[in-house]
Amino acid sequence: MSWSWPLLPALVLSSVLSLVTVQTAPCQTCRKLTENFIKGLERTANKNFGGGNTAWEEEKLAKYARSETRLLEIVEAACEKSDFECNRLLEQIEDQVETWWFHRQQEAPDLFEWLCIEELRLCCPPGRFGPECSECPLGAGGVCGGLGRCEGEGTRLGDGECVCDPGYSGPLCQECADGYYREKSSNGTRAPCSACYHACKKCSGPQEYKCLDCKPGWIHHDNKCVDVDECGTELARCPSNTYCFNTDGSYECRGCDQACVGCMGSGPARCKKCSRGYRLNGAKCLDVNECKEKAIACPGLNEACINEEGSFRCECAEGFIRRDSICVENLPPTGPEKGLFDDMTDDEVLVLQQMFFGVVICALATLAAKGDMVFTAIFIGGVAAMAGYWLSEKGDRVLDGILKGR
Repeated sequence: MSWSWPLLPALVLSSVLSLVTVQTAPCQTCRKLTENFIKGLERTANKNFGGGNTAWEEEKLAKYARSETRLLEIVEAACEKSDFECNRLLEQIEDQVETWWFHRQQEAPDLFEWLCIEELRLCCPPGRFGPECSECPLGAGGVCGGLGRCEGEGTRLGDGECVCDPGYSGPLCQECADGYYREKSSNGTRAPCSACYHACKKCSGPQEYKCLDCKPGWIHHDNKCVDVDECGTELARCPSNTYCFNTDGSYECRGCDQACVGCMGSGPARCKKCSRGYRLNGAKCLDVNECKEKAIACPGLNEACINEEGSFRCECAEGFIRRDSICVENLPPTGPEKGLFDDMTDDEVLVLQQMFFGVVICALATLAAKGDMVFTAIFIGGVAAMAGYWLSEKGDRVLDGILKGR
């Protein structure tokens, strides 16, 4: 039987895959896949066909229970679309899933055990680890004494060593770790491990004075652990331009102030030497104002000096911008000057057209009169009247045009 995998259109996998390839899949992926498969079984267990006939429905359910249709419904929901590892493993184990579904469910009802442990050999039973599912270390309380976990337990990986819970140590996690102690019990039971005072490595109780040994960075004195000031000894190792800062049980290397070249502490008053752009003033390295001290800090024309911490910069003075490394006056952009008629309105254009028409009529009338003085006077009067009307509206612009020679 060949399945259709609508959820895996992007996977390009070989149809024949060896068991060696499947073994690269992690146990957790196989576990999640089988858990989702069982959820699908539960989801489809009581599917209602809606036939209305009980006998007919029971017959259909009996056939559906082991049908390919139900298997495909479960498989399609076994992995999320975005879970590439799950989808890849599901594609690889098609034959095994079919075998379990049609032939092995009755004798091997635990799908995880049959598929992930026995068939694919990706996982181990609880309390076992490694390629051969070796037994994890056992104590009185179970695996790792019940106070830790077996490295690789349940998988084909790991070395089986106990990873103890906080406060415990030893092969079976039965001893108290450094910084913990166990109270003596009067009834013969083993008390749990409790935390010592924070500076103690070994102790007989939680109080500061019950320290028996100290953690690194502390020294034992009068039954107490006292902090070692590494900064006051040669124990501290800090790189150049940093200083030592003591902390409980240790120390930190912190950066010097920017005014310093080497320092003994924080701030400009703890400098060994002043940085460039700073000068010792009293006990502090303070910024030098180059703009005031230098006669020509910014030699460029139209440049202004701006003082900064430890330095200065040159910018163009107000009203100037930098072009080609020099400061030039920042003038507004200029365009061609408007002519006499550039900003005329539509009404003014209409009046001008009417005036022009009137002048033409008068000229024709004068010609018709063959130079008669009366008609000539009328023509001149008409032209003057129309020009006066127009110039009264455009006087300012006409005058400006005359002055500009337009």
